[in-house]
Amino acid sequence: MSKRAGKKGIPKSALDQSPDEPLQNANGHANSSATMHSNILEHRRKHSSTDPSYPSSPSSQAASLMGQQSFSLDDPVPDHDEGSSKGFMELSKKDQRNFLLLVLLYFLQGIPMGLAMGSVPFLLKSVVSYSSIGVFSLAAYPYSLKLLWSPIVDAVWTPKLGRRKSWILPIQCVSGVSMLWLGSVVNKMMEYAGEKDSGGIWNFTFWWFALVFLCATQDIAVDGWALTLLSHENLAYASTAQTVGLTAGHFLSHTVFLAFNSKDFANKWFRPASAPLDTGIMNLDSYLTFWGWAYLAVTLGLALLKREERTKETEGIMDVYRIMWGILKLKNIQAFIVVHLIAKIGFQANDAVTSLKLLDKGFSQEDLALTILIDFPIEVSLGYYIGKWCQTYPPMQIWCWAFVGRLFAAGFAQFVVSIFPAGGTTTWYLLMVICEHVLSTFMNTVMFVAVSAFHAKISDPAIGGTYMTLLATVSNLGGTFPRYFVLKFVDIFTIATCEPPLSPPKAELLKGDLVTQPFSCALEADKHRCRDGGGFCNVTQDGYYVTNVICIVIGVVTFWGFIKPAVTKIQALPPRAWRIAA
Repeated sequence: MSKRAGKKGIPKSALDQSPDEPLQNANGHANSSATMHSNILEHRRKHSSTDPSYPSSPSSQAASLMGQQSFSLDDPVPDHDEGSSKGFMELSKKDQRNFLLLVLLYFLQGIPMGLAMGSVPFLLKSVVSYSSIGVFSLAAYPYSLKLLWSPIVDAVWTPKLGRRKSWILPIQCVSGVSMLWLGSVVNKMMEYAGEKDSGGIWNFTFWWFALVFLCATQDIAVDGWALTLLSHENLAYASTAQTVGLTAGHFLSHTVFLAFNSKDFANKWFRPASAPLDTGIMNLDSYLTFWGWAYLAVTLGLALLKREERTKETEGIMDVYRIMWGILKLKNIQAFIVVHLIAKIGFQANDAVTSLKLLDKGFSQEDLALTILIDFPIEVSLGYYIGKWCQTYPPMQIWCWAFVGRLFAAGFAQFVVSIFPAGGTTTWYLLMVICEHVLSTFMNTVMFVAVSAFHAKISDPAIGGTYMTLLATVSNLGGTFPRYFVLKFVDIFTIATCEPPLSPPKAELLKGDLVTQPFSCALEADKHRCRDGGGFCNVTQDGYYVTNVICIVIGVVTFWGFIKPAVTKIQALPPRAWRIAA
């Protein structure tokens, strides 16, 4: 393993320039991407700063950089011009091939993530409470904690495979084998989780946590590789590849899988009316098994057909941790972290609960499958064009527009749920649900692509895996940590009472013990006990509405009070403001 440290223990900043090599114009922006790229290459050949006025030690250089006035968020916002966009066919053949490789690698990550964050909670909803689904949401936490081990991925590797393939190849192998094993036992594990409810769900969550951990580790390596696979002037396509790949994988495992897992959808569209079956076309166990083999096949192809360019960057693990600490001490990074941690609170109830609440109301899985299938091609195709927008307009400006749109989408979603027809789903209501779903996911995609493009632009390629992971981690954490509490609050704020039947039903119609006394049926298990015992669960206060309103209010206040002004100034900072010089 290559673990040698650089001469001073920390690699050189990619943008540490001498006075004879001006990087910025009068407005503080780069004169050209070609000049910047040549300066980066020139700087990497040096072992110390050529600027005699610049401090020589790592600590003094970082302190000097963070102390410069140009890094203060109190400065006036200069004009900004992002330049023109470039289409995929205008890229070089090398960039086109590498872009498609990145799409494939991100797509593979999206497969288990789409299951863990989308399909499995839906499958669990019929047997466990919102609180238990909140427990399962902890399985997504490795994506929000990967910063803790990203320096190891950046620093430990073998030259025989390459800096990034040293991690991607074994991780994909282990992921493939894990999915094969999980496919063989997942049905029994789900049954146990339903029987034990709060007890069994923890064991089920653990195994998915482990699978997501593998995906998160792979993501660290792929993020770092993206910064060197693509040429500097086309780095914006790194976020486009991430968006197209992850969106395609996530929607395949979430939307498409749920559609074909629904027996109603399969019986209506793919089977003759005279021969319906009790199962869908796809089952979770067979789906996991198929993608387990696919993971292994792609890994073999990657090992044999793709050679990684050699790198001379050989910093040690502690060096990378020191770099990460230096990045965290930058004032603008600290402000950006705060933005990431609070930005997604306003949409949490909509993202986590709206679709589940529609099913509660009586919206069929068949109609939900149709809704998300319509949404799938729209989101995949839009990811490409949003990436082009981010080359033309400031990415964080687009992000702000989408933020407002996403708040509106959360309010519109609550309205759609509240007017669910008493007689069941109608054509006009189905169209309204489709519009609501497309609006919510479109705004979500715009925000994701825009912030990913901004991350790619400000990350230092010399420490790309760590830098990209740090930014992506806090972004993911902002969407992960509130979800458990939001789902918990839905149960807490819900007031529902199981009312006994006026006249006892026939014994053969009961699926459980006859309900003779009122009791709370706010939790899913109690709701099932009520219905099985012939009772009626009367909901007098739906916790979803209360929680969603609270989230939207928090989103409005934080956006106009802090997020928008901070993001506007962060967007205008020069590239050097995001580097630590050492």
